[in-house]
Order: sequence, then C-alpha cells, then structure tokens
Amino acid sequence: MSEPLVSRMQGFGTTIFAEMTALAVRTGAINLGQGFPDSPGPQPMLERAAAAIQGGDNQYPPGPGVPELREAVCRQRAQRYGLAYDPDGEILVTVGATEAIAAAILALAGPGDEVVVFEPYYDSYAAMIALAGAVRRPVTLRPEGGRFTFDPDELRAAVGPRTRLILVNSPHNPMGTVFTRDELEVIAALCREHDLTAVTDEVYEYLTFDGVEHVPLACLEGMRERTVAISSAGKTFSVTGWKIGWVTAPAPYVRAVQTVKQFLTFTASAPYQRAVAYALENEMAWVAELRKSLEAKRDRLITGLEAAGFTAFRPQGTYFVQADIRPLGFADGMELARALPGRAGVVAIPSQVFYDHTEAGARFLRFAFCKQDHVIDEAVARLSRLR
Repeated sequence: MSEPLVSRMQGFGTTIFAEMTALAVRTGAINLGQGFPDSPGPQPMLERAAAAIQGGDNQYPPGPGVPELREAVCRQRAQRYGLAYDPDGEILVTVGATEAIAAAILALAGPGDEVVVFEPYYDSYAAMIALAGAVRRPVTLRPEGGRFTFDPDELRAAVGPRTRLILVNSPHNPMGTVFTRDELEVIAALCREHDLTAVTDEVYEYLTFDGVEHVPLACLEGMRERTVAISSAGKTFSVTGWKIGWVTAPAPYVRAVQTVKQFLTFTASAPYQRAVAYALENEMAWVAELRKSLEAKRDRLITGLEAAGFTAFRPQGTYFVQADIRPLGFADGMELARALPGRAGVVAIPSQVFYDHTEAGARFLRFAFCKQDHVIDEAVARLSRLR
C-alpha cells in the first residue's frame, strides 16, 4: 500500500511531546518535557465552569465565542495595552491558541507564499505552513548577553517578494526571550515596508519575570491594522486542557480566520468560555501570584541544573529553561533526551526538533519548571547523576 499521508505533511509524524511523554510513562521518569502545570487554576473560575456544566450550558456556543468572553478580551487588551477592539467583529474565540495559529496560517498564506518564522519555533508552525502549501523562512535566535535574539540583517534578508506573513512568538517558547521594543520595531518596520501581516503568538503574555514588560506588536505604529494577535487562557490560568484561545485583529482578518476555523471545530466549550470570561475580569491577582511563583520555580530549577553541570540560560518569560549540555560532555540533544529517562529518570525536550537548522539547537535541552517544588527538587537530584 502506498503512503496515505499527503506529501506536504510527510515528515510530520508523532510530535516530540507525545514521544517524550510516552517515554516518561513507560519509564516512570519525572516529566519536565511537556509544558503543563501540575497545580489547579483559580478556584472560583473552576467552580463557575462546573456550575455552568451542571446548569445545562452544554450546547454549541455562538461561532465567534460567547459574548461575555469576547467583551472580556476586549477590556483586557484595552486596559493592559491601550488597544481598542470591537467585541462584535474583531474577536474570535478558538479551541486554544493552537487552533488559532492553524486557522490564521491556513487563512492568510497559500501555495508558494513565504512565512518568516523565528527558530526554534513551536512545532505547529511548521506543520501548518506546510499544510497551507506555503514555504517557511527561518531566522535563528542565538545566545547574546545571556538571552536569545535575532540578527536584524538576517531578518531583513529572509523577507522577499513572496513573503506574506511574519510569525512572532513573544514571550518565546522555547527560548524564554521577551522581545524588546527595539527588536519589535525592526519587525514592524519590515511589515510596514513590505506590506506584510504579522501573526503574533502571545500565550505567555502574563508570565514574564524580573520586571520584563511584554509589548504586543500591535501597539507599535501602523501595526494594529496588520497584526493578528493570538492568546489563550491555558497558560494564564493554568488550565491548558480547557483549550480556550482567541484572536484579536481587524474585522477583515477575523472574518478570514473564522472562515477557516468554522470548518475545523465550528465552536466549542461554552462552560469554559464563560468561566474564562469571569477570570479575565476577576482573577488577575491570582495570575500575579502565579507569575511570582513561576519566577521562583525558574530560579530553583536553574540552580539545580547548574549544580548538575549544565549551563542554563535564564528565561525572561514562559515555562522553560534552555540548558546547554556540552559542559557535561554531550553534543547531541536528541540522543541525550532519549537516554535521559534511563540514565537519570527525567524527561526533557531536545530543542533541535524546533529548528530547520538543527545544528543550531543540537546542544540544548528544554526543561519545564511549571511544576511543584518537590518535583523540581527530585528532578535535579536525579540529574546530578549525570556528573
């Protein structure tokens, strides 16, 4: 029998997250690979979801999302960033940020179009660009001054006559970089000069550390009208399984994205949508405490990784620490990641799977710190065996 998978999706097999999670289950290793927290979200939000389910709110919500969530997202963007959107036409609720990314790329890029991405990148970006028949143009983030950033000249060189979109993930998974206003100005200038659309993945917008500010690209001059911004509740409220995301963009972009989205899932999760609407309005103090807790967990993990012999980079946001494996005598992150559960009883993600230029990421492992303190402590104690 011939290969049933269409050619443009060949090479996209089981995700690295599924592989490593299965390895953790099989070996009993501590899973610091997949980025999901092991503590619940704010209790009043959870209670509202349960009450909505028990109250019978279990049928299709409106296609664009329930009105109270669209209105809450609008207020959030206005109060936090000074960005005004219309809840009736400029907000679209999606099944998590992953669906929003998929629908946006499929709606806005077609065969032969080029999409600029910063590598390493969230793995769905490459799959969706391929599914759209488009071509990705990676720009590599490299270590500089203790964080990861891009070369503006490399970014300019990646933009050509067929470029349609620039995908911007800040705070950045997996590198933890929060792009500065100056870095964003470079991106914005290219968008304005070449009439490009920016798709921004901002799911970690609240989870920044050390006083670092997240600046949405849409805040910059001339960018609100050409930016499709994506965020979600999963990371903000520690409910990754709820899959409640949203798009904020000018109405023509929202109509384009919804045209695709309606044939992916149509709509979903009315009780969770209403609970998230409540949380956006009432649980920001809880989110502030979460951020402080994650900052402490980050520092806890970095201390342990460095004691175990890794060189660790201090992320400015997200759930993840990048660790250089070379001080321990290793050179291939994929090889070490597959051996690590047996050697140390810990699972991590090899960063090279998020690169086109895999050699640029071969020396890094990604460790998640969105775990309880005793889990982090046990993991770093096990990792000390590598010395």
